[in-house]
Amino acid sequence: MHKIHKLFVYSYMVLFSFNAFSEPKELLRKSDGYFFHQSFNDLKEELNTAREKGKKGIFIMFSDKDCPWCTKMKETVLSQIPIQDYFRENFQVLIIDIHGDNTMTSFKGREIIEKDFSFKNHRVRATPVFMFFDLTGSPIMRYTGSTRNGREFKWLGEFVVNGIYKEMNFTKYKRERVVRLKK
Repeated sequence: MHKIHKLFVYSYMVLFSFNAFSEPKELLRKSDGYFFHQSFNDLKEELNTAREKGKKGIFIMFSDKDCPWCTKMKETVLSQIPIQDYFRENFQVLIIDIHGDNTMTSFKGREIIEKDFSFKNHRVRATPVFMFFDLTGSPIMRYTGSTRNGREFKWLGEFVVNGIYKEMNFTKYKRERVVRLKK
């Protein structure tokens, strides 16, 4: 009985600590409906759309439906309205299932299935992987894993939008941002 009580207390503490640091509900909305653009899996067409709308490029989340870190990112970071607005303003935002059998059109106009595009073309093995592509379809930045929070994820977007990825890696950029915050 004592072990069950400890487990209950621990579970309550974990739930409480998660809720204590999460965003207020009015600043959240589902990521699947608002973060990702609707797509017909034609990346060549997505590039045209991004160009027409004056975006910086394409942002793709490589995901797996059974990935707990993907779910965590969708529920806690990608559901934040300011994150959704920032990324949708600057990128055509897409999601690809790394185990998916759906046919898609690559940036070069070739038909390929999602899992081959993920693994063979971009060596995605673990998820989540976030990749940024320029307006020619060339990869410019890759981030594997979840970020600590929405602020860090927005920094990732700013890192690409402002072209800082050309000068330094993201780890160094984050360190510099943290130092500036402490001043």
